[in-house]
Amino acid sequence: MAGFVDLTQHEIQALKTRWNLADAHTHQRQSAGQDKIVARLPDLWYESEENQQAYFERRFIDAFFRLHKQPTAAAAGKTWLSYSASVSTMVAAMYLMQRNMSVGLIEPCFDNLVDLLKHMKVELTALPEESLADPARIYSNLSTLETDALYLVDPNNPTGFSLLQYGMDGFREVIRYCKDHGKLLMLDLCFASFALCDEKIGRIDIYKLLEESGVSYMALEDTGKTWPVQDAKCAMLTVSDDIKEEVYNIQTAVLLNVSPFVLNFLTQYVEDSIEDNFASVRDVITDNRAMAVKAIQGTVLEYVEPVVNTSVAWFRIKPEDLTASELQERLLQDEVYVLPGTYFYWNDPAKGERYIRVALARRPGTFSCAMHRMREVLLSYER
Repeated sequence: MAGFVDLTQHEIQALKTRWNLADAHTHQRQSAGQDKIVARLPDLWYESEENQQAYFERRFIDAFFRLHKQPTAAAAGKTWLSYSASVSTMVAAMYLMQRNMSVGLIEPCFDNLVDLLKHMKVELTALPEESLADPARIYSNLSTLETDALYLVDPNNPTGFSLLQYGMDGFREVIRYCKDHGKLLMLDLCFASFALCDEKIGRIDIYKLLEESGVSYMALEDTGKTWPVQDAKCAMLTVSDDIKEEVYNIQTAVLLNVSPFVLNFLTQYVEDSIEDNFASVRDVITDNRAMAVKAIQGTVLEYVEPVVNTSVAWFRIKPEDLTASELQERLLQDEVYVLPGTYFYWNDPAKGERYIRVALARRPGTFSCAMHRMREVLLSYER
């Protein structure tokens, strides 16, 4: 594993491992309602042959933003679809490259954001997540940033931090700063479904704030971390009017369309979550999180409480002489694959040696076995 250069290479290896707790993709089984969707796949296939592409795009976008309580985005009619969040991120990175723009990127975050930007020769500056911890200080903390754009992930992966804990106040301060200083605001909202699942958080109509402010922005949403659809997913990129034409020209150079069948298929899952109020997504994550927290009690790990209960759990390593890299290697000997925090702290990997990340979107029975094995390994260390 020492030769791996990014988290995705770890995740590829984890797919070959008995207990894969690495990638945040959805590996749980179908709920009762979702089983009914799977049973209808042949009908959905033939239905997808009978209507125009635009019909399935509009229906999907309307359902998605209705679920996510984003009426402004639904009405704006300027959301473009891609097969994955990485593709939409690549479109955004190409725009930055063409404009020779530098970016202040949140740290920690998932490292493929870093890699995609670096491959496009975008200059990066790390913005510590702690800079956003106090709404009263957000504006002044950001004022030291000398980049052309600000790139946030909310809720953040891996920590679960979110400006949503402050209602509209946190986002208002970020938007006010970007507007006042002529910064492009980039928002990765791929884990936003878990804010909806979290009754104490929820979502605000972020697009209303963005549009009314007049700030230049790009906002990315995704289905890939929410439903167990074997990676048949869709990402959405929505941008402000002032950059719409330029970004659209890049989007069309990259992709014609997302499969109408995939859009039809995903729309059924969105509607199912509207009907069950996200229970099929929330329940498995909640149960597995509780198992993980119980499994590490009295061990060398400490649970880091998130703002939003996303589909991953973040643990701090208590002994100073034990690193994430060492612990990951030891767990792998027992066929449990977790991710070290080093790659998430993309600008200062040493900070990440104090953390590991565990993915929660798994079958509860399988996850329980993995937690039993992980606890046995953790108890072998002196506390």
